[in-house]
Amino acid sequence: MSEPSRQSAVTISLAERRVFSNSFKPLYNEGMGLVEQTAEYLDGQGRIEARKLPRLAATLYAAESMRLTTRLMQVASWLLLQRAANSGEMTRDQVASEKSKVRLDTASVSESTEGWADLPETFRDLVTRSLRLQGLVRRMDDQIYGRNGSPSPQVMRRSNPVSDQIRLLNTAFARA
Repeated sequence: MSEPSRQSAVTISLAERRVFSNSFKPLYNEGMGLVEQTAEYLDGQGRIEARKLPRLAATLYAAESMRLTTRLMQVASWLLLQRAANSGEMTRDQVASEKSKVRLDTASVSESTEGWADLPETFRDLVTRSLRLQGLVRRMDDQIYGRNGSPSPQVMRRSNPVSDQIRLLNTAFARA
């Protein structure tokens, strides 16, 4: 066996080791905890705070809360698939096949977007934490399963204020 082949045969993926061991449980708990915290907030205090927002911030809140929910549901789906593989309920091949349905690229508007600073602090914190968790999960997914020829991930925080404003206007008028 040549030296490069021997090295690649013994290379250990830290992401794979984390996901397919007991080290996975804290990540799983963090993700599911964030899903639960977000649901409680959006159904409770977030609903109350959203009613008090100026029109632009309220539109941004509505659009961003949909992105936040989508992002967390996708991350939760990935975590559940990995847990199923960990517990032996699914093979890694089955997980790889099913995870192709999971999207780990739900973006968010830039923090410099007009109205962002008017959003409730708790909501902004949930968005930031969800983006961080999604980024971690996506990196782990790429290390374990590879990209399989998919395009490179898009930037998580959009920096084009014009497209952000157009998106906000589309959201506002679509609700009317």
